[in-house]
Amino acid sequence: MNQMKMLLILRHAKSSWDDPNLPDYERPLNKRGKKDAPRMGQFLKDQDLIPDLVLCSTAQRARDTADLVIAASGYAGELRLMPDLYSFNDDPYLQALQGISDRCERVMLIGHNPGLEELLVVLTGEVASLPTAALAQVHIPIKTWAELLPDASGKLINVWKPKDFVS
Repeated sequence: MNQMKMLLILRHAKSSWDDPNLPDYERPLNKRGKKDAPRMGQFLKDQDLIPDLVLCSTAQRARDTADLVIAASGYAGELRLMPDLYSFNDDPYLQALQGISDRCERVMLIGHNPGLEELLVVLTGEVASLPTAALAQVHIPIKTWAELLPDASGKLINVWKPKDFVS
């Protein structure tokens, strides 16, 4: 079994604030978000970073992001929608990862800030900005996901933002 796991952290794409009466949980993507999410999916495909499993918040903007990223990347695995990932702190993300099968070497989380940025700090000790639709790649020196603890000595490999791919 591999001694290193890869975590891909994707913040949901830009959401719409057009309807002030719509609850936060139900906000869909706006026009920019609908362009950025497939761009990041294509990037995953181009860089051979397709995950073995995708964990996603059940908030509408996160689900919309997942659908567009999956379609553009060609990902054919499981999309696990998890209500606990509609969270703005790192604990539910960490708990979700600890329960993953060890057959999954590369996992993608799709969720929300500030929780995702906090998770990055907890796992790597590094502070990085994750604007909407940003993707972070983290390598974690663990054999099993159950071993994943705060201060996991993970290494932040890179952060990519949709604006990096605008031609």
